[in-house]
Amino acid sequence: MSIVRALARPMLASSFVLAGVDRLRHADQTVAQLAPVLSPLSAALPVEASEKTLARLLAGTQIGAGLLLATGNLARPAAVALALTAGLTTVVEFRNADTSTKENRAHRRNQLSKNISLIGGALLAAVDTAGRPGLAWRAEKLIKTGKKSTKKQLKNADKGVRALAHDVTGQ
Repeated sequence: MSIVRALARPMLASSFVLAGVDRLRHADQTVAQLAPVLSPLSAALPVEASEKTLARLLAGTQIGAGLLLATGNLARPAAVALALTAGLTTVVEFRNADTSTKENRAHRRNQLSKNISLIGGALLAAVDTAGRPGLAWRAEKLIKTGKKSTKKQLKNADKGVRALAHDVTGQ
């Protein structure tokens, strides 16, 4: 792992972990803030889940995915989970922010900018292959190798059939 990755992943993850811990410690405030999203989600689930449970699950997801990203274990899926949870909370926070004063509007804009930057960082971490080929490249390489191999096998089979036909017919 490069020194940049070793430093950048924990730095990026720290914001998500701290936000998750804060959301977990203040689950009631999280429920009040995220109610427009948690209420329909709670009703749509096939199992009985309270809004507070969903808020805790969201916080736990941020903490767990943040720790995975920080340690480099399952960093790409963890980064996707962080981008999704951050996107959800960003939309809700932006819609519910107080815009009655100029200072509040500036704070709302700054929070939106910060959150979008964090989502962008998480998305970059989600596509970072750490210098190793990604799945798309590997699949493409496998297909190309398979095509070459199949073409070679067909050519050899054609030679064999022609040789057999020559032996049988004598021509």
